[in-house]
Amino acid sequence: MLTYSLAHWMAFLSAALLLNLTPGPDMAFMLGQTARHGRRGGVAAMLGVWSGAGVHVAMAALGLSAILATSALAFSVVKWVGAAYLVWLGLQALLARPGASEAPRPDVVPGARAIYRQGVLVSLLNPKVAVFFLAFLPQFVVPSAGPASLQLAVHGLLIILVAALIEPPLVLAGARLAEALRGRGRLGTWMEKGLGALFIGLGVRLALIERG
Repeated sequence: MLTYSLAHWMAFLSAALLLNLTPGPDMAFMLGQTARHGRRGGVAAMLGVWSGAGVHVAMAALGLSAILATSALAFSVVKWVGAAYLVWLGLQALLARPGASEAPRPDVVPGARAIYRQGVLVSLLNPKVAVFFLAFLPQFVVPSAGPASLQLAVHGLLIILVAALIEPPLVLAGARLAEALRGRGRLGTWMEKGLGALFIGLGVRLALIERG
C-alpha cells in the first residue's frame, strides 16, 4: 500500500520545496513575530502556522475544502475575515509605541500561546491555502496505491514536514538579524513599521483575490 515510483517522489518533493519557499502571509507572519519577539516568538508563530496547515490537510483529505472551492459565499466570508485579521495585525505593529520592541528578552516574551493562536488563524483564514491543497494534492493520488483520503493526508503531512526542514533555520537567522538591528534605535522602530505595512499589504492582497 502507498507504493510510489521514484519519479513520483521527485516531482512531489520538488513541488513541496517550491511551495514552502514561496513568500506569503504565513512566512511573513513567522518572520514578523521573530523580528518583534525573538526566537521564542518566531517558534510559536511557526508551530501555529503548521497547526493551521494540518487542519487544511485534514479538510482536503475529508473533502471539506471543496466547500470553499465551490461556494462563493463561504470563500468570501473566509477571505474577508482573513483579510481583516491581517490588517488588524498590521495596524497593531504600526501603532506600537516607539522603542517597545527594541529590547525584548527571550525569557519575558509576552503571550507565546497568543502568538501560536494567531499563527493558526493566519493559516486557517487564508482560503487560497485550502483551495490550493484541494487542487494540488489530488494530482499526486495514484489509483492503485491505496485509499485516496489516506494518500491525500500523507502527502499533505509531508508538505508540513518539508516546511519543518526549511522554516526553523529561517526563524533562527531572522532572530539573530533582528537582535543585531534591535539595538539601533530608529532602525528597530522602522523595522516594526515596515512589518506592519507588510501585513496590511498582504491583507489587501487577500481581499482582492478571486476564487478562480
